[in-house]
Amino acid sequence: MTYSRLPQLLPRFLRRQVLHFEAAIEDAVTSFAAALPAGALVLDAGAGEGRHEQAFARQRYIAVDLGIGDEAWSYARLDAVADLHALPFRERTFDACINIVTLEHVREPRAVLKEIARGLRPGAPLLMVVPHEWEEHQQPHDYYRFTRYGVQHLLEQAGFGELRIAPAGGYFRLLSRRLLNGLQFLPAALVIPAALLVAPAALLVSALDPLDKRRNFTLGFICTGRKL
Repeated sequence: MTYSRLPQLLPRFLRRQVLHFEAAIEDAVTSFAAALPAGALVLDAGAGEGRHEQAFARQRYIAVDLGIGDEAWSYARLDAVADLHALPFRERTFDACINIVTLEHVREPRAVLKEIARGLRPGAPLLMVVPHEWEEHQQPHDYYRFTRYGVQHLLEQAGFGELRIAPAGGYFRLLSRRLLNGLQFLPAALVIPAALLVAPAALLVSALDPLDKRRNFTLGFICTGRKL
């Protein structure tokens, strides 16, 4: 049993507890989609394999990615293979946009956000998720981590307002995730036995997260705003 397959063995409620960041993203995308009118044209800027498409069954979902993030992924379902620094769409094309854990993978995040804003109609909502304390991934295309103040500055400079930037968990959620991350360094034969020891401690630690009121330690931020 490999570390990457371990979450698949967990019941859904435990998987959501252990993979809190991913669960928070899933909930945010679902809520974002539910608030959009039927037929709205939605851009997924940095869609990867298009895993969020099903949330937008009532809307028109357009998946765009450069297709270089992960060699194991299939990019066959993309609507456009394009650089987010230069989107192949006219101004004011889209009614909404999501940008999910993608901004860390672009060389010029300010330029990408301005390009996303260019493609949105005035008042169009944006849902963006960025990492704060996260391991390097999809190397070598991994350039940045963001604080709430940094991402606020970038969004404001790109022309977004009505911003809400919420941390996805605090110190104890982060500590819980790091305990589980350690399993990846073990031989495959030891992953399950070690998980039986580590998982209860990780779950207990995550339950203490309400103690962290300031959330200065967090895996990432879930951000919403509107194009001004």
